[in-house]
Amino acid sequence: MCPSAMPPIPVLLTRIPAYDDTALPGEVARLLDGIGLRPAPGARVLVKPNLVAARSAHLSTTHPAVVRAACAYLLDCGARVTVADSPAFGSARSVARASGLLAALADLPVTLRSLTRPAGLRLSFGASVGVSRDALGAEVILSLPRLKAHNQVRLTCAVKNLFGCVVGGRKAWAHCRFGDRANRFESMLLEVAASLPPTWALADGVIAMSGRGPTGGAPCPLGLLAASADPHALDAALYALLGATPETVPLWREARRRGLPGAFNENLAFPLLQPGDVDAAGFVIPPVLDPVTFDPFRLVKGRVKSLCQRFF
Repeated sequence: MCPSAMPPIPVLLTRIPAYDDTALPGEVARLLDGIGLRPAPGARVLVKPNLVAARSAHLSTTHPAVVRAACAYLLDCGARVTVADSPAFGSARSVARASGLLAALADLPVTLRSLTRPAGLRLSFGASVGVSRDALGAEVILSLPRLKAHNQVRLTCAVKNLFGCVVGGRKAWAHCRFGDRANRFESMLLEVAASLPPTWALADGVIAMSGRGPTGGAPCPLGLLAASADPHALDAALYALLGATPETVPLWREARRRGLPGAFNENLAFPLLQPGDVDAAGFVIPPVLDPVTFDPFRLVKGRVKSLCQRFF
């Protein structure tokens, strides 16, 4: 157990059976208000959905209905909202178009863009990585992940979603440089998250991705939305709910090694639904992981594909 004099960290869980449920916008607003996300009028808020790639965008990206509801709540608070990511392939706009997000946001006064303008972040083990100045310059960040299995890190949610604040091909290069080298990749992910402005998190688990994610998995209806003011707490709660342990999820294990309070489930509180109220029996966690390191051919191929999607 991580000794903590802090009060318990709330993680709010609620049921939403489908994305077209009329209760979804109200439930998103209730969760965001419940975790204390009330930006001041005029505050610059970056909404960071998971826009991993255009292929299988209907399942691999955060659902447009969830992103729209979060943006509407923030706009009602008077915030200036930017929706942005740096996808693995293509631009944020191209992935948003494929997923339906572009259409979902069309009538809202929000900006949708790719995260650009890298600034070097020095890492604890001596290397550096390029984090977007667009993210670093926000006053508030809302991480909006899709809850997914992941064939390299086992599970991915709020903290891993912030890796999208690393600009463009620098993410693939980070896989090459840090992957499968002790705990360097996980350390980099945690230090990128720690470098960012105050970050809240809302996870889309209405239909999660099970099996061989983050793009090739199968739909798993959980009927779940979850939120916390601490992305590490949200991840720990959901990973435990899915039946994982810290020893099997490298990022969770590293967060606990560093003593981050939210990574310890005994520090969490559940004011709404309890984790046991959610049936996750159908969710398949990858039993064997692929290497985190990308081979050079895959890196070059991915970069060429990204450029083609951007310009053609």
